Amino acid sequence: MPVVPPSLLRLSLLLSLSASPLCMPLSWAEDASRRGYEVPAGSLDSALTRFAGLAGVNLSVDPALVSGLRSRGISGEFAVEEGFARLLQGSGLQLQAVGDRAYTLIPAAQSDTLQLPATSILGASTTPVAETYAGDQVTRKGAQGLLGEGDFMDTPFNLTSYTAKAVKNLQARTLGEMVASDPSVRITNPAGGRFEQFSVRGFSLFNSDVSYGGLYGVLPTYAIDMEMVERVDILKGPGALLGGIAPRGSVGGGINIEPKRAADAPLTEFTGSYASAGQFGGAVDIGRRFGDEQQFGVRFNGVKQSGDTEWDHQSVDREMSVIGLDFRKERVRLSLDLGRQERTADAPQERVEVAKGSVMPKARDIRDNFAQSWTYSHTKDTFGAVRGEFDVSDSLMVYAAAGARKGNYDFLRHGVQATQSNGDFTVVPRSFRRDEGVKTVTLGARSWFDTGAVGHTINVSLNRFNMDFDNAGERYTPGRSNLYNPVELPHPGQAVRWDTSTHTENRFTSLALADTLSFLDERVLLTLGARLQKVQVTSWSNGVKDQPAYDEQATSPAVGLVVKVTDQLSLYTNYMEGLSQGETAPSSGVRNENAIFPPTKSKQVEVGAKYDLGNFGMSASVFQIKQPAYGIDAEGFFKPNGELRNQGLELNLFGEPAKGLRLLGGVMLLDSEQTKTAQGLTDGKRGTGAPVANVNLGAEWDIEHLQGLTLTARAIHTGAQYLDAANQQKIDDWERYDLGARYSFKLDEKPVTLRATVENVLDTTYWASAATSSDSAPGLTLSTPRTWLVSATIGF
Repeated sequence: MPVVPPSLLRLSLLLSLSASPLCMPLSWAEDASRRGYEVPAGSLDSALTRFAGLAGVNLSVDPALVSGLRSRGISGEFAVEEGFARLLQGSGLQLQAVGDRAYTLIPAAQSDTLQLPATSILGASTTPVAETYAGDQVTRKGAQGLLGEGDFMDTPFNLTSYTAKAVKNLQARTLGEMVASDPSVRITNPAGGRFEQFSVRGFSLFNSDVSYGGLYGVLPTYAIDMEMVERVDILKGPGALLGGIAPRGSVGGGINIEPKRAADAPLTEFTGSYASAGQFGGAVDIGRRFGDEQQFGVRFNGVKQSGDTEWDHQSVDREMSVIGLDFRKERVRLSLDLGRQERTADAPQERVEVAKGSVMPKARDIRDNFAQSWTYSHTKDTFGAVRGEFDVSDSLMVYAAAGARKGNYDFLRHGVQATQSNGDFTVVPRSFRRDEGVKTVTLGARSWFDTGAVGHTINVSLNRFNMDFDNAGERYTPGRSNLYNPVELPHPGQAVRWDTSTHTENRFTSLALADTLSFLDERVLLTLGARLQKVQVTSWSNGVKDQPAYDEQATSPAVGLVVKVTDQLSLYTNYMEGLSQGETAPSSGVRNENAIFPPTKSKQVEVGAKYDLGNFGMSASVFQIKQPAYGIDAEGFFKPNGELRNQGLELNLFGEPAKGLRLLGGVMLLDSEQTKTAQGLTDGKRGTGAPVANVNLGAEWDIEHLQGLTLTARAIHTGAQYLDAANQQKIDDWERYDLGARYSFKLDEKPVTLRATVENVLDTTYWASAATSSDSAPGLTLSTPRTWLVSATIGF
């Protein structure tokens, strides 16, 4: 019997142990049954090892055949043999079947009748590497903009990617309800308000900075419905290199929404839903593939929901429809997404602005909606995006994407201003209209090659972002009301003041270049990159061009390093610089309303570790972000004021640590400090809206003796926060508890899932946030009362 070389034994066992007994037979390829794979570029043996594990097959290879060869990787949906063929392109090798679920490699010129060499070993199979962690709440891959999609363990950033299944099981209707699962993210505007806004690592993140397949400004500005979402990627820290300057300049992190695509299996689902107080709705999700090779795909999602909310005289009516088309061939991938979203809310809540020196109002004593019944918000967005990728060769891929949106917004609202210690506040009625138009384009290329023992993945990208918007409105006679005993005021009559009509044009252009170098058989990955950005902002007031008009440019460098200590442990570090469009002064409460400031730079340093146990994963990171700060001076002007430094510790966990028990959540500890402030007046004080600690823990427990039944629970803690820069006004920490259950079964062979959730079980009222709004001075966000959510999904 021949002696097996040790090197062949090691490689063969590695490939064999990554396979699964639960895989499909060899006819899988002939059936054109396909599934999604994400295999990064790198050494050929590494790529084959990962693909064999994901596909659940045995592969035995002579190491001499693959030594020194590289693969450009694959991303997309493939049959097993098709995927192997893509990975082997340009290698001079081809796949040879040697048994059920078993393959080897041979030189391309060799006969198909090759016998399995005596030196090859077919090992026993184990569970393959899945695309998601157990429970399908979090994926192993996420979008990294310029760098493409990357594996969790290969990414030098803190990135968590939530699945469409997690969205559905949480019964999340908007993005704000979805991100409640992440400890580093908090929503900072009332759930029944005009718009959603977030905080990441203590810095504001605006809805307009949420990208759609990597494109900024395409999604609706004020709220994003979740029925359109395939995956939610949450990146912590500045991402200027990855996606360019965000429209509103968010630096604490970024959120990317991936659109839905038709899978190989036909899909027809209807979900009926109910939320307490009378919100009824229905949603459809339909997906089909067509063509001899299933190359054409169609996915449609639509929703209609309306009715009263938990607050008196408040109602929400929303409707959304999105269609996604795609085409895929061996070297070409194309897609087109078209969508429309409309939302109307009556009596939307506003943030509560507290007068300087006043005692903070007591949230627990607020029992009624303090928004006037005649207020409303009406938003309407039409949007679309087209994308294409073409493999020029085995080592070069080019791509392009373009997106556009038209938004029309109409509000009749009132500020809750100068709130006194007894709850009295000034009602400042205001009508507001805004029209937005966005056009954005990205062109790029990605190339893979080696220089000696070093592998390279070169990325180059050219981005252009245009946004035009017009603002207009009127002010009405102020009135008085009270948080604890709201006063119903008459509908506003004649306007007493007309706001300045403004037209603003934003033009952002950037060029980025990055190289990811791989060493030591891809155990070490070093990413070096920079983005040159040009920012042009021009505005007109009542037809007169404002001065100055900003036309500036800056370079934002970035460095990321990943060291794979073992297959289960990765250490990483990064240095990122972000460029933000200058702040815009609030539209009320200051003397220079709507003033636009020049672009600013932010800087982040981060060190972290990631641990992958197969079914369960976790990450830990220590970070520091510095950003120029703004404030309102003694004369009432909004202006730059020093620097805000947020540093902290994050821990994220997800997956199934024990059979039938899944966890999702983590901790963020945040040290926020103001520095270099005017005359040092607030040096050393905490930043506004920056909690000391955020803690999230969600759990799912499968009931063993009743198949299909899962109990769910979630606890959310947010630390105390300051409302003002002087740290004189403070809100207490708070907790929220959610309980729920779902039951999956079949009815006449049709899959059915019933879900029930109670959010804020204890019906606690608290101030959820003390932060600055996108269009007003710092204010308090009131919590949402106890909410019942019930839904039923049936597949046809």
